[in-house]
Amino acid sequence: MLVVAPGNPRALRAFALVPCYPVHVEASTDSSLATAADAVAVGVFEGEELSDAPGAGELQALLDSGEGARAFERVALTHHRGQRLILVGLGSRRQFDGERARIAAALAQRRAVQARALSLCWVLPRQVEPEIVEGFVHGTVLGAYRFRRYRPPPADEALGLRSLILSTEDDVAAPVHRASVLAAAQNRARDLANTPANDLTPAALADYARQLGDRHRAISATILDGAEIRARGMGAFAAVAQGSDQDPRLIALEYDGGAASSPRLALIGKAVTFDTGGLWLKPTTSQIDMKFDMCGGAAVIEAVAALAELRAPVRLLAVIGATENMINGHAMRPGDIVTALDGTTIEVNNTDAEGRLVLADCITYARQQGCDAIIDIATLTGAVKVALGSMYAGMMSNHDSLAELVQDCGRRTGEPVWRLPLHPAYAALVKGRYAQLTNRPERREATAITAAELLHHFVGDVPWVHLDIGGTADHGHAAYHDKGGTGFGVRLLSEVALGFTG
Repeated sequence: MLVVAPGNPRALRAFALVPCYPVHVEASTDSSLATAADAVAVGVFEGEELSDAPGAGELQALLDSGEGARAFERVALTHHRGQRLILVGLGSRRQFDGERARIAAALAQRRAVQARALSLCWVLPRQVEPEIVEGFVHGTVLGAYRFRRYRPPPADEALGLRSLILSTEDDVAAPVHRASVLAAAQNRARDLANTPANDLTPAALADYARQLGDRHRAISATILDGAEIRARGMGAFAAVAQGSDQDPRLIALEYDGGAASSPRLALIGKAVTFDTGGLWLKPTTSQIDMKFDMCGGAAVIEAVAALAELRAPVRLLAVIGATENMINGHAMRPGDIVTALDGTTIEVNNTDAEGRLVLADCITYARQQGCDAIIDIATLTGAVKVALGSMYAGMMSNHDSLAELVQDCGRRTGEPVWRLPLHPAYAALVKGRYAQLTNRPERREATAITAAELLHHFVGDVPWVHLDIGGTADHGHAAYHDKGGTGFGVRLLSEVALGFTG
């Protein structure tokens, strides 16, 4: 075991990620035309006029010609005194919310880049809530993201948005700063997700997480290697790792930004850096994207990093189980029985149901360290995508108030969750024939729920929410998502932590 305290000079730097296309964000009370921006975006609501907008005459001409429109998602471009003007239809003001702001901002960003602009100034609509201000930042920064680490620089490498200015008469510095921190953290989570498994090994992910202690004095990291994982009795976690030549890591990050009397929230993330399915081998087409099986862990790491950067007055324990699920002569077999950290025995009747084995021991570890509530996030099942598609994450919980907090935060952040039921009848399905539990019920029904019911056994009476992001972690549908990892959960977990009162 290696404990790295804040600022420890021994912290390793073997793996580092530098954002491919960072966007500088700032708020300004200057006129948009007085800024140094290459392009200015102006939104217009249905039934409202452009009388005081910069370049109002040119923008009105777009509306009059029909090239531009007030309808949501309509985008048109013109020029005013040599400066690019982008007219963005915002639709109904009554229906406009943070998510619509994200979409509108992403579309404006895309049009600005097409016009070869390097900087964009948004003229914020008057009298909008901080949630909408944040949405304009999120949509722009997330929409500007591209993962090109492994490709030669294109001929137009200098192109791509580099800065965003939010122009308004109001003081929006606080929501703009908060949104820029969270969007940057989400893009880092996307970088982690998109990095291939030959570079992002469990040890590399642990090294990356360890660096947070260097950057933020309120964060300390504890890393357990494979020998320590086995020595502590984490037999479920160790069983998943034993088929790989890559040593697993349990990553624990503690952030103490709140008072000692504040409740402590545990965030648990699954980080299977590559999942073959083990001896229960996945089809070849399904294996292609299995580097994304660590997206829950990435979301947890970057949520902690964002909250530390914001100096959030909260107390967190983050636990990430990092391993590969591979095949060799030591790999776990269908029918094996393993003993989890709390002494529970589990029949491994499906080696591709490995995430719940990793999380079981991570949850017990968090309970042993002390926490008042637990939220775990994982690409746990394909079944949740069948049920909910890529719009909603599946949520299961033993605590109504905590579930309502997560659901409300999901609405605000644009990372919605849909609650699925737990029930003693579902819990009965995960009872084992030869051990206490099985990771593959004999009856193939409600498989996203039965996966959660296995985890439910390990949380006991601690308030708990399980988030299955099997459908939302990669290849998102939104205008501000590119192909690859979405970073789903960074904004949601951060919002929940800020609202958690125990």
